[in-house]
Amino acid sequence: MKLYTKNGDRGTTSLMNGISVSKSDDRIELVGTIDELNSHIGLAKVLADDGLKKSLSHIQRNLMQIMAGVADPRNMDYRFSSDETAALEEEIDRIENSFPRIKDFVLYGGCEQSARLDVARAVTRRAERRFRKVEQNYGADAKAVQYINRLSDYLYICARYADYRVENEKADGIQDKVVRNILKDM
Repeated sequence: MKLYTKNGDRGTTSLMNGISVSKSDDRIELVGTIDELNSHIGLAKVLADDGLKKSLSHIQRNLMQIMAGVADPRNMDYRFSSDETAALEEEIDRIENSFPRIKDFVLYGGCEQSARLDVARAVTRRAERRFRKVEQNYGADAKAVQYINRLSDYLYICARYADYRVENEKADGIQDKVVRNILKDM
């Protein structure tokens, strides 16, 4: 079987259940946005430590399940579990309690890792808006919608933690340099 079908040349594509729809269909827009989000999460993984990399990989698998659920909403195998959202909430709480988070407006781009996570978070927000439109027009898995909402919070706190770590490493480096200079002068 060839990779290309040529159906897209006419502006149509098929959902997993075989229904042919316009490429501008809200469900295709949502699946495409989640696919873009998944790519941005992959980009963020490149700089991640092992723990974050494992978490982001798990999120990517969840996003693939959500995309399948959008493309084939009657297939119960793609229904999303609220356990995944609860796990994200626990992780958000754990990370937030591990550092003194600044609660003012944040200028994104404190470091490359946080910038990548913030782009993924912004795409997550877009996916959530598109999910709401699909929900209005076709119905949607409420647990998947909730997960997407919580995912943006998770990516936000991960980005702030990345900024915090970089700032502390810089501060530690300056302190080390000061101490070395003091010791050198002795």
